[in-house]
Amino acid sequence: MRLRVVTAVVTAVVCVSLPLLGAAPGGAAPPLAPLPVRMADTGGGTQLITAVAPNAGATTGLLAWWDLRGGRWVRAGSAPARFGANGLVEKDARRQGTDTTPTGLYGLPFAFGIEAAPRGTTYPYRPVGRDSWWCQDNGSRAYNRWTEPRPADCRAAESEHLVAYRTQYAYALVIGFNYGRPVHGRGAGIFLHVDGRGATAGCVSVPVDAMRRMLRWARPRERPHIAIGTADGPTAITRY
Repeated sequence: MRLRVVTAVVTAVVCVSLPLLGAAPGGAAPPLAPLPVRMADTGGGTQLITAVAPNAGATTGLLAWWDLRGGRWVRAGSAPARFGANGLVEKDARRQGTDTTPTGLYGLPFAFGIEAAPRGTTYPYRPVGRDSWWCQDNGSRAYNRWTEPRPADCRAAESEHLVAYRTQYAYALVIGFNYGRPVHGRGAGIFLHVDGRGATAGCVSVPVDAMRRMLRWARPRERPHIAIGTADGPTAITRY
């Protein structure tokens, strides 16, 4: 997704959920269970990334990555996150060109980057070259796919020349939104990538060091997924 320059201030996110049964000593509220425990689904793997905005109109929030160890979810890291310039929207209602980040639970098909993969990366990683494109042309058979080179039916004006985004695509993970069987017009090129100068056009972005850490952390055999949502309401991350 092409990025738009939008000034954003990173704010802290308070995850709101139903309280657990039981009371803590002294009448204090009981601690919440780890976020993955409170979710409806985590994708069936033992690694998970969560990206939470305070509400659907927000452009900033918190991203965390988790490991399932001995039956317990443990947070392995976290970072401030940025979302679409027009906030977040339910995945099935999402439309291309709206600068909204789709909520939901997704696989992570592969990683890519202009820079070499960080040392220790085992996740499938594609180097970006001069002929690397992401097709967003609704009239193309290659819609929402990496192409190298760009096919004749995929217009350059309707696609991303990946090498042109040297900061944002230094490192990236493909988010599996609208990827398995793409619905034309719903949106293409939704990634987890390095921060640009402001909010995104629908992707999720984090600081460059967080991307490096996640790429070293992610393991294909652990089947990592990403869940994107809000703290509460119709697009609450706990619904996914």
